[in-house]
Amino acid sequence: MQPATSLKRTPFTEFHRAAGAKLVEFAGFEMPVRYTGDVREHLAVRNAAGLFDITHMGEFEVRGAGASAWLDRMVTNHVGAIAVGQALYSPMCRPDGGIVDDLLVYRYDDHFMVVVNAANMAKDFAWLDAHRPADVTLVDRSAETALLAVQGPRAADIVRGHVPAAALDLGYYRFLTGELFGVPATISRTGYTGEDGFELYFAPAHGATVWQGLVDAGVPQGLELVGLGARDTLRLEMGYMLYGNDIDDTTSPLEAGLGWTVKLAKGDFHGRDVLVRQKAEGLRRKLVGFQLDGRRVPRHGMAIVSEGRPVGHVTSGTFSPSLERPIGMGYVEAPLAKVGTALEVQAGSTSLPARVTARPFHTRGSHRS
Repeated sequence: MQPATSLKRTPFTEFHRAAGAKLVEFAGFEMPVRYTGDVREHLAVRNAAGLFDITHMGEFEVRGAGASAWLDRMVTNHVGAIAVGQALYSPMCRPDGGIVDDLLVYRYDDHFMVVVNAANMAKDFAWLDAHRPADVTLVDRSAETALLAVQGPRAADIVRGHVPAAALDLGYYRFLTGELFGVPATISRTGYTGEDGFELYFAPAHGATVWQGLVDAGVPQGLELVGLGARDTLRLEMGYMLYGNDIDDTTSPLEAGLGWTVKLAKGDFHGRDVLVRQKAEGLRRKLVGFQLDGRRVPRHGMAIVSEGRPVGHVTSGTFSPSLERPIGMGYVEAPLAKVGTALEVQAGSTSLPARVTARPFHTRGSHRS
């Protein structure tokens, strides 16, 4: 934990304070973990809309004649296959197949933007820069970028009239540039909640204009401010991974169920040889979702047991506000990864019955595909 005086702040910190948010240290930033309560904020996103400050995420600008080919060597998904105005989700691996980070790649007319997890900014930039060829430039634009997300079934109604009309017709993982409350912005339709919504990138100097504009337009639609606590329960209900919990340098994309992001046919990339071998030989472990009865919540690091024998560990767990039951994810031996398999989670001296469940856990979201 860093002293409060040394923490980075976003352009919205004073708005968080005025709204009564509980601020905590997260990835070197002072961030709101909650405003009114995790469950209330979670359900607001599922039923109406939520406003998230995610300025702590990192943004790198990539330019040069070799940018596309280089990014394809750095990540597992196929950057060369995406069009201008399209975003791509991908792991970035080490030669041993471990995941350096999971990130987004945005393709603009004349450059790319790589969006990385806040806790990995320095590590990711160093990794990319160490492998950067002479015909590619890499610039960290994180400090020059504010980022807000509006998520929920009423998100489009909230931004309507305040963004270009074409933004409302964007498909999933598409983006455009245009004015947002009169401010130049990148308007993206990705998301980390399972609900429809927008990610809004713009200069920090315009923070007050955009924040107040979204609040004024959103409150009549049921918009609530949402902190990191509800963001975590929302993503876990969708089975989305959190770096450092569910994936890290010791896990491969195939083990994590991210095989759909691994394009072996595109050519060479970091980790390809290991992933080819894992696919050919079969996996020893897999990341699974599971549900428990009762109300006891599985916690990161708890042992997963089968017939009295440890077979894995919990990576994420919570009490799902939407399903009203405990859910979690964890790695187990591959033969035990089949949906319906009975397991136990060891919580101290108590064994909690669990059952492998298909992901996403929550299937009634509003996100567009």
